[in-house]
Amino acid sequence: MPPLIYHASYSQLALPSQHRFPTSKYQRLYQFLLEHKLADKDDFHTPSSVDIEFLKQIHCPDYVAQFLTKKLSPQAIRRLGFPLSDGLLTRSFHSVSGTMLACDLAMSQGIALQLSGGYHHAHYHFGSGYCVFNDLIAGAVHSLARSDIEKVLIFDCDVHQGDGTATMAQAYPDIISCSVHCQENFPARKQRSDHDIELERGSGDALYLETITQTLALVIRLHQPDLIIYDAGVDVHQQDDLGHLALSTQGIFERDLLVLSMAKALNIPIACVIGGGYSKQPLELSKRHAQVFIAANKLW
Repeated sequence: MPPLIYHASYSQLALPSQHRFPTSKYQRLYQFLLEHKLADKDDFHTPSSVDIEFLKQIHCPDYVAQFLTKKLSPQAIRRLGFPLSDGLLTRSFHSVSGTMLACDLAMSQGIALQLSGGYHHAHYHFGSGYCVFNDLIAGAVHSLARSDIEKVLIFDCDVHQGDGTATMAQAYPDIISCSVHCQENFPARKQRSDHDIELERGSGDALYLETITQTLALVIRLHQPDLIIYDAGVDVHQQDDLGHLALSTQGIFERDLLVLSMAKALNIPIACVIGGGYSKQPLELSKRHAQVFIAANKLW
């Protein structure tokens, strides 16, 4: 199995009982991979906490400081969607450093998969939509410090547009943002990525897979990235609680296999994050998120 990144803090977040964010899914996915022999414990790498000074380089220092001291305004907390807590601080820091570690391991192993990440609604100076800090941008900026990386592609297949990624990537000409998402889903006000592909509500496997094939081939040909950061969000599923697309679980597997196959065929390292996925049925959600790991096992 390729290298995997996981920290117990990913699911250590106390939320009100009716909160719709599935905080337990990270720990459940970890157990699912072990129980179904998709991974061994030796495959997992544990990230350390992110360096705060690095975080202040990619996000507004005042925003980082307000989050650290739990002094965000009530409006900022509502926009974020989480109550402030020590658990939120810890999981946010580990989620960012986990994606950075995935990028490092992808460069040495060809691929790495992070059991969190994809917090693409986080903007430079505020969090939004359950996203505190933008781990995708953090991973890309961290990777660009290497001498063997000149350009990073963030290929976002979550059902929601990566609006925070779109705005933050504008400050970095060597970070290419590409979002394939449902036109009618959150956020209502879309931002401008380098490449935005909008799909109509209810789009299913055939159209979606054709779109992914054409889009990924195009952006790779245009930009020649040295690393791909892939947001393998499963809220594109037909039974997702928040998404408005209509992929089957098999369709998600074929998408993940397609993306990983293209990266491997072109010898482009790829760091994967699990992105969004919402369901009141934990086992079904684990199965959906597991598809990218099954695809990786098939290829590596």
